[in-house]
Amino acid sequence: MAQYPNSFDREDLLKCARGELFGPGNAQLPEPPMLMMDRITEISEDGGKHGKGHVVAEFDITPDLWFFDCHFPGNPIMPGCLGLDGLWQLTGFNLGWRGWPGRGMAVGVGEVKLKGMVRPDRKMLTYYVDFTKAMQTRRLTMGVANGIVEADGEVIYEVTDMKVVLSEA
Repeated sequence: MAQYPNSFDREDLLKCARGELFGPGNAQLPEPPMLMMDRITEISEDGGKHGKGHVVAEFDITPDLWFFDCHFPGNPIMPGCLGLDGLWQLTGFNLGWRGWPGRGMAVGVGEVKLKGMVRPDRKMLTYYVDFTKAMQTRRLTMGVANGIVEADGEVIYEVTDMKVVLSEA
C-alpha cells in the first residue's frame, strides 16, 4: 500500500481533484462545485464493520450552496443524488488511497433509502463508507461498500452495495 495520511483537509482534496495526490491517470475527485466533502477525517483499508476498509468525511452546509437556489425554488433541498455521489466519490478515493492505479468510475448501487432532507439550515453532513469488498486482480480493481449520510447527526441516506471500479485511462 502507498503511504498516505489517514485524514485529509480541503486543500488535500483539491489536490486530488487536480490529479496531484495519486498521480496522473489515477483516482481523482471532482472539483467544486461537484466535490461533495470538505474533509476526510478517517480512512483505512482494514477498518469498518467488515474489516475491509472505511472512510468518514464531512461536508459543511451553508445556505449559499449552489444547489439550494435551483433545486425546487421556494423549497430548497439538496438533491439526494448529490449525497449518493459523495459516497461514490469517497469509495473511489479509498481505492486510490490504497495505492491502486486507475481512474474511478461508479458502476452500480444496490438500494438507496432517502430518509430525510438536507435543507439550508443544516450545518454538516457526515459520510460513512464501510467496505464489504475491496479487490485488486490483474483484470479488475473494485470496491463494494455500504454508506450512510447523516445531517447534523440524523440519518438522511442509507445506501447498500455501491460499486466503484478503477480502470486504466
